[in-house]
Amino acid sequence: MNLKIGTRGSQLALWQTNHVKAQLEAAHPGLSCEIVVIKTRGDAIQDRPLAEVGGKGLFVKELEEALLDRRADFAVHSMKDMPSLLPDGLILGCVPERVDPRDAWVRPKGAPPLTLDELPDGATVGTSSLRRAAQLLARRPDLRIVPLRGNVDTRLRKLDEGVDGLAAIVLACAGLTRLGLVDRITAALPVDLMLPAVGQGALAIESRVDDPLVGPILAALHNAGTAAATRAERAFLAEIEGSCKVPVAGHAILDGDEVTLTALVAHPSGSPVVSATASAPREEAAALGVEVARYILESGGREILADLTAELG
Repeated sequence: MNLKIGTRGSQLALWQTNHVKAQLEAAHPGLSCEIVVIKTRGDAIQDRPLAEVGGKGLFVKELEEALLDRRADFAVHSMKDMPSLLPDGLILGCVPERVDPRDAWVRPKGAPPLTLDELPDGATVGTSSLRRAAQLLARRPDLRIVPLRGNVDTRLRKLDEGVDGLAAIVLACAGLTRLGLVDRITAALPVDLMLPAVGQGALAIESRVDDPLVGPILAALHNAGTAAATRAERAFLAEIEGSCKVPVAGHAILDGDEVTLTALVAHPSGSPVVSATASAPREEAAALGVEVARYILESGGREILADLTAELG
């Protein structure tokens, strides 16, 4: 059997897709997967922060169109790029086991491994993530945060060359590890300092609802624990109606049959920040996400979102 896998063309996206391809072909002798590279709007726009050009969905829409018109049989995404709601006719057919969800603190090559708290006053840190920026400013309101776009190699080069006076940048541990760049991680930021993005460290394999052949094939890579944790996170995101235009974070862990979700909504300035943690049985993961979202909204999150909506016009 031959199947077509849709993917973005970035180095990280291709690594992830080839990883999935190898695992599926090993699990199903006789299966052959062809990689179909599709350029997304998010790949095409490199000169502006994502929050200014549409937020979530920028890296998946064209891939979803390829699924719906059958140019691809399934698509491999970074879970954190996925909008909380999928188009009619598509499902998350598989959620493989998650890797390290934490953010990475990265200093210039050869520089002293200063921590966030050790940076000098007014130091410059690069990130295009409002989530990361808000949490950095919540801890260090004196920092100068500058936007940082481009692939991983481009971001690291800008850091090492001191572009914009960068003293550090924040990337995902998962991406650096997958690309063989774990040595560039100065430190993994603890989740109580930098709560990860919803779905960070996890992959999402999207397929068509009406395709009975693909589902059983993808099942070989499905991890029920990661699926439950990310289901809680994504339900939180959907209830908040979060996007890249709003600093939103959510991270769930599974301990036995219990899911614990920690989430937050923040103002981009770093203050205020509203957070909450709650637990529920695994089978109630989605309800847990909704519960945490509603608590945060009622505890000041709704006012933050209203203020941001007014500021954005």
